[in-house]
Amino acid sequence: MSPTLPARPTRRFDYVDDGAAIYDESFATIRREATFHHLPADAERVAVRMVHGTGQTDLTRDLVVHPRLVGAARTALEAGAPIITDAHMVASGVTRARLPRDNEVLCALRDPAVPALAASMGTTRSAAALSLLADRLEGSVVAVGNAPTALFHLLEMLLDGAPRPAAIIGVPVGFIGAAESKQALEDCDLDVPYLTVRGRRGGSAMAASALNALAQERE
Repeated sequence: MSPTLPARPTRRFDYVDDGAAIYDESFATIRREATFHHLPADAERVAVRMVHGTGQTDLTRDLVVHPRLVGAARTALEAGAPIITDAHMVASGVTRARLPRDNEVLCALRDPAVPALAASMGTTRSAAALSLLADRLEGSVVAVGNAPTALFHLLEMLLDGAPRPAAIIGVPVGFIGAAESKQALEDCDLDVPYLTVRGRRGGSAMAASALNALAQERE
C-alpha cells in the first residue's frame, strides 16, 4: 500500500513556486542589477553564480578575477585535479554532479593530526590542515572560504616553495585578517591565477558558488 502523501498547506501568500521560473528570473535579476564590465569576459558566469549564492548584487564591485583564472581552473578540473578546501562547509557546498571528472574534494580539518600540528605551528587548525595536503597542491584548485589564517598560511607555503596549485579561490570572511589576507593574495607575485573579493565579506557559500561555476560553464 502506498503511503498517504501530505497535502499542501493552504496558500496564503503570493509568491512564485515554480523552481525553473525562480532560477531563470533570479539570474535575469542579477544581470539587470550587477555590473560585470571590469571582469574578464569568461568570468561573468562565475560572478553571476557567486551573486546568486549570496544575494548581494553589489558583490561584483569588490570581485577581482585574474585574467587566466577561469581557463586555468577549468582546465585543471577537466584533467581530474582535486579541489582543496579550508572548511567542510565549502566542500559540502560543491555540487558533485557539476564536477567534470568526479574530482576529489579534500579537506583535512578533521584529520586527528591537526590539533597537535596547529599547536606546534602556533596557528589555527584551518591553517595547519592545509599543510597536511601539501603533497596534493600541485595543479589543484584551492578554495579558502572561511579562515583568513588559512589563506595567509597557503601563501606562506607557496612562497616557501610548496607545489603550485592551478588556481586559488581566496574569499575568507571575517573582521580579523580577512581583508588583509585577500590583499596579500593580490599582492603576492606567485604567478598563480586567483579570484578574490576585497574587504571583509566572503564565506563558504561564496567559495562553493565560485567552484560550482568553474566546474561547469552551464548555469
